[in-house]
Amino acid sequence: MHTFLSALPVLAVIVSLLAGISALRAAWLGLAATLLAVTISFPVPPEAIWPAILRWTPIVLEVLLIIGGGLWMSQVLQHSGAQAELARWIRDRAGPGIGTVLLIVHGITPFAESMTGFGIGITIGIPLLAHAGLAPRKVALLGLLGLSTVPWGSMGPGTLIGANMAGLGFYELGMGSALYSIIPFIVTGVVAAWLVAAPQERLRALLLGTGSGLLLSVVIGLSNWLFGTAPAGALGSSLITLLYLGLGGRGRGELTPAARRCLLTYALLLGGVLAATLCIRMLDLSPSWRYVGSPALWLFVATAWFTRGRLDALPGKNAWHSWQRVAPVTGLFILVGIVMAISGMATYLAHTLAEGGRVYLGIGPFVGAVSGFITGSTSGANAMLATTQAEIARALHVDVLAFLSIHNVAAAFLLMASPSKVELAVQLAPQGAQQELRWVQVSVLAVGVVVVSGLAVCGLLL
Repeated sequence: MHTFLSALPVLAVIVSLLAGISALRAAWLGLAATLLAVTISFPVPPEAIWPAILRWTPIVLEVLLIIGGGLWMSQVLQHSGAQAELARWIRDRAGPGIGTVLLIVHGITPFAESMTGFGIGITIGIPLLAHAGLAPRKVALLGLLGLSTVPWGSMGPGTLIGANMAGLGFYELGMGSALYSIIPFIVTGVVAAWLVAAPQERLRALLLGTGSGLLLSVVIGLSNWLFGTAPAGALGSSLITLLYLGLGGRGRGELTPAARRCLLTYALLLGGVLAATLCIRMLDLSPSWRYVGSPALWLFVATAWFTRGRLDALPGKNAWHSWQRVAPVTGLFILVGIVMAISGMATYLAHTLAEGGRVYLGIGPFVGAVSGFITGSTSGANAMLATTQAEIARALHVDVLAFLSIHNVAAAFLLMASPSKVELAVQLAPQGAQQELRWVQVSVLAVGVVVVSGLAVCGLLL
């Protein structure tokens, strides 16, 4: 009974989504299942409630503000036409079709996500993909595939949490994650190239997608080795971006004033986050100063700069409507993850699965992936399970670093399939994607199953 109840929140969410129920209703059902399990078998210690509120409330508010700022920026840039101008310039520089898509999936989106985190990469990547002449549902799916570098998202706090909770080094876990990320990088490259290739180009798409994934894996691994884990994702994906822009199509194209201002807006966002974060670290300021370097602030600053303070009502109204659909889903899933963690439900489920012995080495990546799917956050997934996964690895006498690296990559990858991220993606995609939400959800889950299955094989070989 305990085992069934510990798995009930996960089962409720997955079954609901596969049945075509909306992400918001699935989130409410997941929360109801969690509270039912808490009431019957996993009571939360009263002394753990207040510390959890103090710890998680600022994080939840920050995430909701980031979503709001990202949606507002996307609507403003779209409404102005600047994004379309920038997308045309990118197509001219990178070449048509597969080149442009791989540039965004393995370059621009991962770079933005590595700098800011919280899914902000898709708020930049999807609007650019929207001008690539693709079906709206493909735009949403390709935007989500760009989140494959999430172990280094927002300069790697989720990986840092996992390392600390498992008793490992941040640098070492970053290197291990880079090694096993070759699987998601190649899979996302192949899927992205295949989705946009004409039938006669499928073999070329397969080779280009594989080569792009291998290259991304190498440059992130080298960046991690030379400069450390925190900047590795941003440095690696920026090299990929420069490579595609410099060696892509024959056309050079010229930046129009609108496209240049759009590019400067992105530069202000990413540069502001990085500069503020570096200053806080160099000056050794208190943790409360970290909000000065948060995307929650700089998204609004960059958007206000673009508009020169002259706000148009229509983009704001559209962003508000989208936020009302996305924010509750995100908040509810974070709440499910928090309750599962502090009640001991997640730990109990992992230990139960580990009773099968070394078979768990193949199951563990799926457990990690589900934690990322539920929380929509590598930080939340590692806060829930990193310690437990490390304990199980030690009990089974396998390499803890290797097993935690596999867990970290699996949890980070399935984050892109979390209902809150899918809901955000279809809201950002062109009109028509909203009606294809189930297709997008099932497709990204299918890609996730392929990747996590590959990681599970690696686990069994430890």
